[in-house]
Amino acid sequence: MTIDEILSKYRPNVGVVLFNRDARVFFGRRVGDFADLGEDRDAFRWQFPQGGVDTDEDIATAAYRELKEETGVASARLLTMTPGWLAYDFPAGYRKKKWIGQRQKWAAMLFEGPESEIDLEADDHQEFDNWRWGELEEAPALIVPFKQKVYEELVDAFLPLRDIIRSGALA
Repeated sequence: MTIDEILSKYRPNVGVVLFNRDARVFFGRRVGDFADLGEDRDAFRWQFPQGGVDTDEDIATAAYRELKEETGVASARLLTMTPGWLAYDFPAGYRKKKWIGQRQKWAAMLFEGPESEIDLEADDHQEFDNWRWGELEEAPALIVPFKQKVYEELVDAFLPLRDIIRSGALA
């Protein structure tokens, strides 16, 4: 099987790690839960904004679109993106159409607007019912187990950027 054949089994997806000026990150609490997978209803519900990439859609465009749809945020600056795809498999019994998992590109963005811009009901399909700022390192413990490895990779990838933001160098 070629790499293209393998990649074709994973849904193209984009995620956004949104930093504020204090270098804290946006966490949204999912409206749904993973109780059907045997997970505690209230556990693992916090995550970063993410969603599918439309056919022929540029990854950066998809990142801005998903951020706006899920958080209402339009005042964000793209800082960097992961260079390759990060992938995870869906657990048994959790299939989305023909996909066996998702492959993701992740964008790190800096929030440049007022907090009043955050509107979880900005889109007709509400993804989150609550939000908060937190530390980047918290992310793997907050996400469902089948996504934890990807979140660990994100923390490793974006820690240096977090430190740059914290230093005030991105004024």
